[in-house]
Amino acid sequence: FQYFVPFGPQDAQLAMRVARQVYDAYPWLSDHLEDNYRQTVLAINGWDNYHLGSSVPWESVEDLRGVKVAGAGPNLPWLEFAGVIPVQSTLPDGYMSLQTGVYSGWVMFPSAYAAYKFHEPAPYYTMIGFGAMGGAVIVAMNTRSLSRLPAEVQQIVAEVGRSYEVEAARVLDERQMAGLEMLQASGAEIRELPAGVRVQWAQSLMDFPDRMAKDADSRGMPGSEVIAAYIEAVTQSGYDWPVRYVIE
Repeated sequence: FQYFVPFGPQDAQLAMRVARQVYDAYPWLSDHLEDNYRQTVLAINGWDNYHLGSSVPWESVEDLRGVKVAGAGPNLPWLEFAGVIPVQSTLPDGYMSLQTGVYSGWVMFPSAYAAYKFHEPAPYYTMIGFGAMGGAVIVAMNTRSLSRLPAEVQQIVAEVGRSYEVEAARVLDERQMAGLEMLQASGAEIRELPAGVRVQWAQSLMDFPDRMAKDADSRGMPGSEVIAAYIEAVTQSGYDWPVRYVIE
């Protein structure tokens, strides 16, 4: 659900804590995996803060309208709603596609952007802060296999799972900083996006969370409840949203 509410927490540790609150408050998020796939959720993980790298500099949302920018999939609406042309792609294809002009940018966190050397064909890395996706990844185990373990071992697995979440979030934040340092050392041009431009981009996505919530509702999922709870939990954490998302 985090991908449906962009511009959220900027650090993975806060994002993970909030996601855990929502998972605990809505057991359906875990139960449906067990009911449908016989998988027990042991822990949640995620990704660090997403930004935008490009082969051309830009100053406003208007500069990117009609420009092709790649993403992995669930973050493509962040581009589409702002008038950017979204292109679904994969990291191994990124370097050549950026180099040959198949597309002109990638929405990606800095560690991967640097590791795949996207900064060579696309050296402009803008700190837009789409948010860290804490809780967007899960660690699961076959329910039957888990049940075969002694009760005390199952308890240890559960405890380690929660500890893993804390450590994973810390590592994600470290990777964010290390990735930025690597980009800077490699000659990439890193810049902060002016607050007004960030708000403008966020405004283009104001209806996106509600739209995705209603889509989930229509498929028998508690979409509106979960997404509204996530927005509220982030707000209660003290995070200042650039726009006010409303789930009707």
